[in-house]
Amino acid sequence: MALINEHYLKLAGGYLFPEIARRVEIHLSDHPEAADRLIKCGIGDVTEPLPEAVRQAMHRAVDEMGARESFRGYGEPTGYGFLREAIAKGDFQDHGLNIDAEEIFISDGSKTDCSAILDILAVKGANRIGITDPVYPVYVDTNVMCGNTGVAKEDGRYEGLTYLPCTPGNGFVPDVPGDDEPKLDLIYLCYPNNPTGGMITHDQLKAWVEYALKHKAIIFYDVAYQAYITEPNLPRSIYEIDGADRCAIEFHSFSKNGGFTGVRCGYTACPRKLVGWTSDGKEIPLHGLWSRRWSTKSNNVAYIIQRGAEAIYSPEGREQVQGLVDFYLENARILREGCEAMGMDVTGGVNAPYVWIACPDGLSSWDMFDRMLNQANVVITPGVGFGSCGEGFIRISAFNSRENVVEVVNRMKMLSSEKLGV
Repeated sequence: MALINEHYLKLAGGYLFPEIARRVEIHLSDHPEAADRLIKCGIGDVTEPLPEAVRQAMHRAVDEMGARESFRGYGEPTGYGFLREAIAKGDFQDHGLNIDAEEIFISDGSKTDCSAILDILAVKGANRIGITDPVYPVYVDTNVMCGNTGVAKEDGRYEGLTYLPCTPGNGFVPDVPGDDEPKLDLIYLCYPNNPTGGMITHDQLKAWVEYALKHKAIIFYDVAYQAYITEPNLPRSIYEIDGADRCAIEFHSFSKNGGFTGVRCGYTACPRKLVGWTSDGKEIPLHGLWSRRWSTKSNNVAYIIQRGAEAIYSPEGREQVQGLVDFYLENARILREGCEAMGMDVTGGVNAPYVWIACPDGLSSWDMFDRMLNQANVVITPGVGFGSCGEGFIRISAFNSRENVVEVVNRMKMLSSEKLGV
């Protein structure tokens, strides 16, 4: 008898975005004439072409693979040295941060890494896990899959996880637990934040690092939207905080800056000083375990893709990537200011490509989703899909064409106050 991993059976309903797709499919089945006018601002998928520098580098790499003398077979399990060195210099050393190429691990994206990191940490309740609410669903679901949780309760929260509320009251940055609260061992933080678009300050991040060092905890710091930070004096990396290299691993993605959602490449920074502990209190560096995990389970990302990622760090690549980021940030500004002009309560759209909007007149997140879909033919993301603290909010993605973004704002304005609820 082949037994399955029954933890998968605890997953609540479907993953958020498949549920959105299901509702859209029903809408189009009932209204086939709406298909050509449907605008999708739900999933955070980019729309603009890959930068020219990236495309040229990938073309050159394809040609290399067509010649015996330059052909490449299996790559390095943790990524080619040329890309790791470019990342270490461009993303860390040029900013005064002491991260070297051997501490960089290439992967097919931060979504994979957020799941894979659990391979080298104790499971089944051994660690107390702190997860923000609302939150990127992958953090929760991957812990369910590996047995770190109990079953889902009526509010969608899972037994065995410690939820850290992110609300307008705390600026969507979770409060550090007090001395009288249960101590956390693993802490998920994502800034700029998905889904709220909020941002953390140096002082707030410092408080979390000090907490992790005090309690021998590890912070999983997701900076997939790092390129969108526009306001000065905000932390671009957790390693700007003293001591973070002893308590934090950082997840990066090329999806939202270089347009790699369909190409797939990202990386983690795992400092040599970062440690965990055995059950008998022995200190163990995570760097070697993370390296062993990749060498056992992966042959890493294709050479052609890694050459494309390397081109992001060229002068031409940097300029073109900044052009993409500026384009999406302008989309975010149009969405944010358009919704504010309608009297809506809006967060985000400044340091992130998302706007987080309070539903008017007490509408639920899914009610607002359905109204936007059925009456404006626009797909957004219901905030409750990111956690119970997301109830009463929606997220609108700025990843779209300029024409579509302007049209979304116009359609929202054209809806009567009765239909939209404002």
